[in-house]
Amino acid sequence: MNKQTIAKLNMMLQGVAFRLAEEKDYFESLTGDFKSGVVSFPFNCTLDRESLIISFEGRKITAMIQELPDIISKFADSYDRVVLNYKTRGEMLIIEAADKNVTMKTKALEEEKESIIKGHSNTGTVSNRDYLIRPGKADKLLKAIGIMADNGKIKNDMIRKYNQIDHFVELIEPMLKDLAKDKNELRIVDCACGKSYLSFVLNYYLREVLKINCRFLGIDISEGVVESSRRIAQSLGYRNMTFINGDIRTLLYEDDNGKRLQPDLVISLHACDVATDYALAYGIRNRARGIVAVPCCHSELLNQYSYEPFSEIIKHGVFKARLADVLTDGLRCMILEAFGYDISAVEYVSPLDTPKNLLIRGVLKRGYNDRAYKACLEMAKKLNAQPMLIKETLK
Repeated sequence: MNKQTIAKLNMMLQGVAFRLAEEKDYFESLTGDFKSGVVSFPFNCTLDRESLIISFEGRKITAMIQELPDIISKFADSYDRVVLNYKTRGEMLIIEAADKNVTMKTKALEEEKESIIKGHSNTGTVSNRDYLIRPGKADKLLKAIGIMADNGKIKNDMIRKYNQIDHFVELIEPMLKDLAKDKNELRIVDCACGKSYLSFVLNYYLREVLKINCRFLGIDISEGVVESSRRIAQSLGYRNMTFINGDIRTLLYEDDNGKRLQPDLVISLHACDVATDYALAYGIRNRARGIVAVPCCHSELLNQYSYEPFSEIIKHGVFKARLADVLTDGLRCMILEAFGYDISAVEYVSPLDTPKNLLIRGVLKRGYNDRAYKACLEMAKKLNAQPMLIKETLK
């Protein structure tokens, strides 16, 4: 291949290397053929953390991303024609170099997306419910998070958890699509992430099914569950997921340089009692574009509130406890609305699966409303209580 063609190829590959450095989390492979006459030599390049592993002509080379253009150009010098396929999630760049000409075209892998979605439609079911995260295509994920056994069956003791996370995805799918409009990447924070079921399932669905770029941050105060989530992410090859040991009461959402960022979505599933308030406060403090929470336990307000007009009703413990649940989550919704969120609250699974089955969705639409917040304070005063979310947001 002549020097002019090599120079053009090198210049084009510099753009590819820059793109690869920017989208490491979504890169899948770089393959190709180097041809001399009728003889063809396969080329393969994969990414191992920050290093490229290049296999060519029986050799294996480890290199940095920025070295890629010069390495390939040097290989191409001895060949007549080069075809390279750079594959990222949902898209392929095809580069061809030969006879003083270098071309590059982009191919959207729509057939791959359709195949994945079709696979979800055609694979087995657990019950009459139409699952989004179905056995078949999602087996590796479901096994990694402990929902599926090695034999490919959903574990009996995990069916309820499976129902919860799958229906959670179903309920927030429209919200995810809206948040992704005009965005190159969704930033999602899982507060009090625990075993991170939600994060792993959402990451799979966003990346593999909806083809939406995303980046996850999981935060938990327990180092043990954080380390476990890191291991699962590594086993699944989810390089776009980060898990940290931290306190969501004080953390801000920032990039590696300490610059404040606005998360697109803050989620929390069954964070116990006031941990749900800490998660909501984290979303408010960081001005998350969306907040989704499934509260769990409501002992704080139960141990605080009293309301004279209802004294004869709530003297019965079971009634007082049930009313505490409603009052706690009702106040949470009022506070979110005061901070500019449009709120909806729905039952997201059957009470047979879990009695804590309320899902609160909030989408940021406007600024802070002081009058609405004061109404929250007045409501809490009437109940002779000071809920944690008020303590966390009091200006």
